[in-house]
Amino acid sequence: MSEDNELHPKKVIDTSNWKKVLDDDQIRRSITRISHEILERNRGPKKVAVVGIRTRGEFLAQRIRAEINTLENTEIPLGVVDITLYRDDLYHSSEQPLVRGTELPFNIDKYNVVLVDDVLFTGRTIRAALDAIIDFGRPISVQLAVLVDRGHRELPIRADYVGKNVPTTRSELVEVCLSEKDNEDSVYIRDKVK
Repeated sequence: MSEDNELHPKKVIDTSNWKKVLDDDQIRRSITRISHEILERNRGPKKVAVVGIRTRGEFLAQRIRAEINTLENTEIPLGVVDITLYRDDLYHSSEQPLVRGTELPFNIDKYNVVLVDDVLFTGRTIRAALDAIIDFGRPISVQLAVLVDRGHRELPIRADYVGKNVPTTRSELVEVCLSEKDNEDSVYIRDKVK
């Protein structure tokens, strides 16, 4: 499931002027809690599949799956969805989109799909991910897990599992850093660069 370092090169970023809202221990505990909540709501892992939204949602989905597998001594299905061609703002961009593909190596019709992303903001990314999933079949249900819910929804979408609610203004950005890509596990709030 993981891609090579050319597609996901690790980057070093200057976070000195950013406000940290989650550190590595808090992220780890959030993933553990979300994993337990998924198992409780679904009465175990039997019909649960985890699908991450590229890129950081993919890494979080891998972690949630690993936690559930460890807790239940099982192997639940894991997939990745690429929403690039489902975005409602695609026609605004003059750049050629980079499509990395969707990988759903299981029959989604048989599962409660837990869709995983790093930040829930307007809801447009989740809407695009739902469209992508539906192109592959009709899951029993689709549930949403996010590490951070920052508010400011534009669509009627809410998360079933939330690591942390972080109140923000529209002039702020939430930056999720994960070790698989960013050399650290942290969540920051920063002002938009003007």
